[in-house]
Amino acid sequence: MSRTVPPLNPLHVFDAVARLGSLTKASAELCVTHSAVSRQLTTLEQYLGVTLFEREPRGVRLTKAGATYHKAVGPAFAAIAAATESIVGSAEGEALRLNVYTTFAAKWLMHRLQRFEQRYPNIPVEISTTVAPMNFNEVEADAAIQFGDGNWPGIRSEPLFNDVIEPVCSPALLRNGPPLKTISDLAKHRLLQSRYRRQDWFDWLRAVGRSDLEGLVKQQRGGFQNSLLAYQAAIEGLGVVVGQTRLLANDIASGALVCPFKRPVKRELGYYLLIAEGRRPSRKIAAFRSWLMDEISTMPEIEDMAE
Repeated sequence: MSRTVPPLNPLHVFDAVARLGSLTKASAELCVTHSAVSRQLTTLEQYLGVTLFEREPRGVRLTKAGATYHKAVGPAFAAIAAATESIVGSAEGEALRLNVYTTFAAKWLMHRLQRFEQRYPNIPVEISTTVAPMNFNEVEADAAIQFGDGNWPGIRSEPLFNDVIEPVCSPALLRNGPPLKTISDLAKHRLLQSRYRRQDWFDWLRAVGRSDLEGLVKQQRGGFQNSLLAYQAAIEGLGVVVGQTRLLANDIASGALVCPFKRPVKRELGYYLLIAEGRRPSRKIAAFRSWLMDEISTMPEIEDMAE
């Protein structure tokens, strides 16, 4: 007796949308268009003769039939993914070449990278750093992670997480330095900044309604080539810096840095995964993306960071 099995492509799309709760996120994961995802879902619903999703303004929601169906087929795709992850990369034998910012690598990526290696032992990673806008014609990289608004010519970008900023300093500075109980107390401290993020202080002050203090920032002398040095200077007690708190989560959790005002500000800019337009994603890129999204899903929300 033959088995009744629906077409696998629509089934694969169904699993992705059910897991992610969004056609847009599913299209990004599967590297297909939003309309293609919608068509595949329609094909599956017509095949089964039931409605699998309720379309809502902010995404989709599984119907009772859809939830029951995914409970049965979802583990099968998870098992396939796990089996694939155990061998992916072995056939290619080449490293994943990743280009990132120095600060992002040091503060976010490095302490997570061991988990990627454990999950994909056959995919070695080569990391290079730059601060210049990404150009895949000039930089030998399979993928990159950069900061911006999502628009890079000739590059396909996928958002990872927004930038969240607020002043941070060492606990020793709070104990031994001038008072830092109110935002006005910043006038008594050195305001640290890096060459590539000079706008951070201005953006934060305006967001919290204290643009009257912008003159303090303009009066500062000296600085640092990159944010990594500015953050280390803050850890050493040299002053106060507007930090990217999602990159500094470990330093804040360990007590190396504290947020004296607990006033995080979310910016429209953020970090993006970049792949050259027209370049078909390889298995190693797909594996890295899958791992990356899993890591990001465990990051605290802004409200949690504000305590």
